[in-house]
Amino acid sequence: MSEFDSNPFADPVDVNPFQDASVTQATARAHPVSGEYNPFSSTEMGSHSGTTIPISEVSSQPAILQTSVEHSAKNTASVAQADLIKQQEELERKAAELDRKEKELQNRSTGRTNTGANENNWPPLPSFFPVKPCFDQNFEEDIPEEYRRICKRMYYLWMFHSATLFLNLLACLAYFTVDNQYGVDFGLSILWFILFTPVAFVCWYRPVYKAFRSDSSFSFFFFFFVFFFQVAVYIIQTVGIPRWGNSGWITAISMIRVNLAVAVVMMVVAGFFTVNAVLAVILLKMVHANYRRSASVSRALQEFSSGVLTNRTVQTAATAAATSAAQGSFGRS
Repeated sequence: MSEFDSNPFADPVDVNPFQDASVTQATARAHPVSGEYNPFSSTEMGSHSGTTIPISEVSSQPAILQTSVEHSAKNTASVAQADLIKQQEELERKAAELDRKEKELQNRSTGRTNTGANENNWPPLPSFFPVKPCFDQNFEEDIPEEYRRICKRMYYLWMFHSATLFLNLLACLAYFTVDNQYGVDFGLSILWFILFTPVAFVCWYRPVYKAFRSDSSFSFFFFFFVFFFQVAVYIIQTVGIPRWGNSGWITAISMIRVNLAVAVVMMVVAGFFTVNAVLAVILLKMVHANYRRSASVSRALQEFSSGVLTNRTVQTAATAAATSAAQGSFGRS
């Protein structure tokens, strides 16, 4: 009951833990230190030696960092070596491609096959046909890319020209069946078809093909001279003068009162002649634009003179003429 009689509001008895016998004995053994500790005092400095550690002996970087630097240098060297190998392979590939293109240009300029002769492939006739091709024509190999389109258009114009002459023959035949007095037109239409189809191919299409193939000024001049007359012929055929063998607008209109069906056929052919004339003028301007950039009069004269002097036929004729003249002069003397 004594525990319940104590005053709970009274101050508790202070208990000092350091008054314990074990704690008092431990603190009594320690040496008291008065003042602050000075590491630079003479007493403390005397306990250390005067030697210092050189800076060079201390490693500036850890070992793991040196290993990573070595690996990065090796990787950079390997990448640079790989780039050099790729560049060398690219240069070798380009050199091989240039050699191939140079050989193709040489073969194109000579225009010869492995047998040493020109390979004629036009007109495309079957092998069993007794008549063999007379011309060599290959747009992809012979004509440069910048002139290939206009050269093909000239070829298409020649094909359209031939088809128009054939239709003109049929229209004049219908014209002749209506009235026998128009037999002259039918006969002339046959002559124009047989004559003007190959002549147009040889006289103005082949010269422009050769001009674009070899950049020949003389071929350009020859083409302009002949094609100018071809444009004039197209205009005459479009007009359709009677008794000239052309189914033009005049003859077609005059046939309306006689036979409407024949007149319609002749008007269609007159329209074809008109298209020929328009296309011829347009292509003439296009060829002239390309000619102005690549040809000249002096160059054409030089090509003509060199071609005449190196032609064996001309040389043989000149030799024969000189020999006959010399023999005549000696005979007179």
